[in-house]
Amino acid sequence: MSDPQDQRNPASSIDPNRPNVARIFNALIGGKDNYQVDRDVRDKLLKRAPALGDLARDVRAFAGRVTRFLAAHRGVQQFLDCAPGLPNTDNTHEIVQRENREATVVYAATDPVVLAHGRALLAENDQTHFVEADFRNPERLFEHPTIRKFLDLSEPVAVFHIGSVQYVSDARNPKDIVAGYIDRIPSGSYIVLAHAYDPEDGSFTPELREIYQNSEVGLGHFRTRAEILSYLDGLELVEPGLVAVSDWWPDGPRLKPQDPVQRLALGAVARKP
Repeated sequence: MSDPQDQRNPASSIDPNRPNVARIFNALIGGKDNYQVDRDVRDKLLKRAPALGDLARDVRAFAGRVTRFLAAHRGVQQFLDCAPGLPNTDNTHEIVQRENREATVVYAATDPVVLAHGRALLAENDQTHFVEADFRNPERLFEHPTIRKFLDLSEPVAVFHIGSVQYVSDARNPKDIVAGYIDRIPSGSYIVLAHAYDPEDGSFTPELREIYQNSEVGLGHFRTRAEILSYLDGLELVEPGLVAVSDWWPDGPRLKPQDPVQRLALGAVARKP
């Protein structure tokens, strides 16, 4: 269960009358942890780009495949998830602990919606912990008492930034933020990254850019392949490298053509040598 020093009541700051990014994503993948105000935003997005729901599910499926790969095939026993969403089926700790009941998972978030749902979900899981910490400040995050207590930084750690870094503006220097994690994890550790992608080929239309960046809540910054790849400088990319999230070791053949919108998220797993 979560560390006593980090027990707060984030539910008190949840506003059901304002749309929330985590709840909108939950609505896009067909979840039930959202309000009508979130579904209204979802419906506007889907009206203009119907495949956004498929893209959201692709990102979710990528997270699941990566987690299974690292837990089952790379023997990673410690996970730091810096982009937890609302509880869904097959959360990170559930996938990890099916492979190794003794593995440790720490979630870090500041969103009050995610914190409230996460702590309720994890109340009886003594190998999984939830901390209120801003991923944009890795130095402070790694000093958090829960991180210091439950993650052994002499052993490999898998750090998940699945959909998180795209919310960092250029002014905050996202590459430096990711580097802060790379610097603090030991050799043999992994960075998992998924990021909204600007293909620079005309398929990312001005209308679609407006949908993402000027909606009621803002859905992140789209960056080029070169920009996203630069965040993993100095690391060894695991095959197949930086690819569309649906192409990272899919579970089976693709049964229907993809909409171009589904190519607008890239994912990679990279190992620190």
